[in-house]
Amino acid sequence: MLNHPTCYLSPKCEARAIGHMLYGVFAREPLEKNERIAVWGGEVLTRANFDALPDRLRRLSVQIEEGLFLVALHEGPADYINHSCNPNAGMDGQIVVVAMRPLAAGEQICFDYAMTDGSDYDEFECHCDAPNCRHHVTGRDWRKPELWERYAGYFSPYLARRIEKLKRGETV
Repeated sequence: MLNHPTCYLSPKCEARAIGHMLYGVFAREPLEKNERIAVWGGEVLTRANFDALPDRLRRLSVQIEEGLFLVALHEGPADYINHSCNPNAGMDGQIVVVAMRPLAAGEQICFDYAMTDGSDYDEFECHCDAPNCRHHVTGRDWRKPELWERYAGYFSPYLARRIEKLKRGETV
C-alpha cells in the first residue's frame, strides 16, 4: 500500500487487513525507541465544524489542540493505527506517531487514544485484551494519574498542558 498524499507511513511499516473491513499498521522491520512511524495529515476544523461532520469522517480524526481537530478527508495507511490500553507507540507533537520502545518486525503498532483524545467524540468499548484494558475508552481517560507517568512525553501537547495544570491543582 502506498503512502497517501495527506499522511506519511514509515517504509518500515505497512497497513494490512486484520479482519473484515478492519485494518492495522505493522512493523515490517525493527524500529528504535522514538523512531517516527507516521505523520497524520488532513484538514484542521473547529469543534463546531467537526461536530457537523458525518461519523465516517469523525472516526478518521484526532484532536490536536483545544477546540481544533485534524480530519483525514482522504483515508490513508497512517489512519489505521489502532488503540491499545498497552500501547507501543505514542505522540511526538500533535500529528507525529513514534515508537515508545524498540519494536520487532511483525508487531502491530498501537497507541492509547488517551494520548490524544480530550473530548467526548470518540468513546467506545475496548477489546484490546491487554491485561490493563480499561474496557471503555473515553475522552476523559487522559485524566487518569496512572497514565501520566506511563505516557510521560508521549501525550499530545494540549493534553500535556492540561495534565500540568491538574498536577498544580488548577482546574481544567
